[in-house]
Amino acid sequence: MSATAFVDTLVTLLVIMDPIGTAPLFISLTASQSARRRRLSALQAAGAAGGLIIGFAVFGRALLAALRVSVPSLTIAGGLLLLLVALEMLRGEQGEAEGRGNVALVPLATPLLAGPGAIAAIMVLSGRYTGVGGRVGLLLGVLVSVAAVAAALLAAGWFARVLRPAAIHMLSRILGLLLAAIAVQLVVNGVTAIITASAH
Repeated sequence: MSATAFVDTLVTLLVIMDPIGTAPLFISLTASQSARRRRLSALQAAGAAGGLIIGFAVFGRALLAALRVSVPSLTIAGGLLLLLVALEMLRGEQGEAEGRGNVALVPLATPLLAGPGAIAAIMVLSGRYTGVGGRVGLLLGVLVSVAAVAAALLAAGWFARVLRPAAIHMLSRILGLLLAAIAVQLVVNGVTAIITASAH
């Protein structure tokens, strides 16, 4: 196993996935869930994000090439999806959003955890570490980072049980605004990357 590949993958993914920063959003998005359901959502989100990252590490370049989709386009799509979620949070509709689908998969697993940044990073790392030892180190790095994300979300679920509903409601509005800003920044980054690539 390549220790360098392991450390590079672990540090890069932890910085991009930001489990501590995602924990408050997890609390807000799962506010109406029971404690048992919230634990399941935490594990589902971390597991799905890990599966997506590993999938893109192995097949990402071929998949994007086959679909003729660039990473900046993926970034813009992720930003627009996050913006929709942020608007629902600002209007207090996250409970309705849960009724329409599994928030553990969208938006938690993707694009919050396994978003364009994590996908682009793992594709670069998989291209850098092509040997068997490098691939083993990369895989272990992904697994450990996913375990850290799961632990942070599970801890957030415990913390949510001691918060008053009014506090969670206020937190949802504040985080909705911050999430909207993150979404707009993703769109800006994607547009800037496309313009920069066109200029060269």
